[in-house]
Amino acid sequence: QVQLVESGGGLVQAGGSLRLSCVASGMPVSINPMGWYRQAPGKQRELVARSITSGNTNYADSVKGRFTISRDNAKNTVYLQMNSLKPEDTGVYYCNADGARSWTGTYYPSLWGQGTQVTVSS
Repeated sequence: QVQLVESGGGLVQAGGSLRLSCVASGMPVSINPMGWYRQAPGKQRELVARSITSGNTNYADSVKGRFTISRDNAKNTVYLQMNSLKPEDTGVYYCNADGARSWTGTYYPSLWGQGTQVTVSS
């Protein structure tokens, strides 16, 4: 079974840090494009960070310099390190894999985790 499971969300004060984790099963993160999205209440889901390969990443302008996406291939896990958090970073954060291939070669146009809540208080 191919799935993405996020963890690491929580309540933090403005200026604080959190690290989100996304553990993948059934597919290797090492060869797949991985990303983090978020959805604030009443707003559309938006891209936060994406890693096409380990050295090819892009970020939303609002998080550049504060957030870092990385992957640990040995743990088959993708991380989102979030520093200098702001109240506007509040939302449900989702792990995503677009155009992913599983270990058996099955193609998945889009995979999503269940999401993890991040709340930043002022």
